[in-house]
Amino acid sequence: MISLGDRIMKRVSAYGRGQWVCTPRDFLDLGGREAVDQALSRLVKAGRLRRVGHGLYDLPRMSELLKRMAPVDLDAAIAAIARRDGVRIIPDGLVAANLLGLTNAVPAKAAYLTDGHSRKLKIGGRSVRLRHAGPSVMRWAGKPSAPVVQALRWLGPDIAADRQVGMTLSRLLPDVVKTDLRNNCQDLPGWALPLARLITADRPPAVINGSHRNS
Repeated sequence: MISLGDRIMKRVSAYGRGQWVCTPRDFLDLGGREAVDQALSRLVKAGRLRRVGHGLYDLPRMSELLKRMAPVDLDAAIAAIARRDGVRIIPDGLVAANLLGLTNAVPAKAAYLTDGHSRKLKIGGRSVRLRHAGPSVMRWAGKPSAPVVQALRWLGPDIAADRQVGMTLSRLLPDVVKTDLRNNCQDLPGWALPLARLITADRPPAVINGSHRNS
């Protein structure tokens, strides 16, 4: 009979090394919570899994550059927390702007917005802050254009009005992001609408139920 630990490892391994962060809730179809917790603890002690935070585990990959285990994939860890706690989480504006190349500023602490409670976490030795945000912000969660909207909010009306910002985003963003931004621009603050139109100028309005949905 295959042990619970081996069944857990089979599931984790299917995602590949360093690709997935899991929590005990991801295995409750395999056994009770106490049994799953014990199995995960044994796997960590045996060196088969790595504990990267409270109730968070991964199958680490080896970094060829560092010649040691690579740091945990922070995005995968955040996704695991959202899955476990039943909340939505998106990067804050500075993180999003940095990822999009709109600023060289690097946040001292990784920060995210959530519709859950504000709190501070330790993930893989890094400090991570989750800050509660209201519906007007969290309605973008899960949408391809969410990082763009967050970056614009962080830049603010004055900087975001710079045509160069719009041209840069128009050049860099994939079509799926542009289309999503255009189709949801009614949820943007008024000052961001001109910039959104500039960014998405080459994207036609989506056709919904036989009619065009305009911004």
